[in-house]
Amino acid sequence: QVQVVESGGGLVQAGGSLRLSCAASGRTFSRYAMGWFRQAPGKEREFVAAIGWSGGSTWYADFVKGRFTISRDNAKNTVSLQMNSLKPEDTAVYYCAVATSGSYYYSSNYEYWGQGTQVTVSS
Repeated sequence: QVQVVESGGGLVQAGGSLRLSCAASGRTFSRYAMGWFRQAPGKEREFVAAIGWSGGSTWYADFVKGRFTISRDNAKNTVSLQMNSLKPEDTAVYYCAVATSGSYYYSSNYEYWGQGTQVTVSS
């Protein structure tokens, strides 16, 4: 059974940092791209970042470029999202997911999702 579990969320002041982690099990995830999405209250889920199967390619939403960094460790089946210079508008539930097809910017191309981890940035 496939499992995707996020951790590392919490409460931080604006300008601070958090590191989210995602652990995947049940398949050989080193063959798949992985992504992070987020969903704020009353808003649709949106793409944050993705990383190719080897870690050599990354993609970011414009609003996180220069602040967030995605990385992966295939030996441990983990993906991380380092978030720096956090802003109150980054407050959301952050989801990790496994991409199984198509463009990594679209949530419909991800098949396996975690339960999410809450990130709250206070002003």
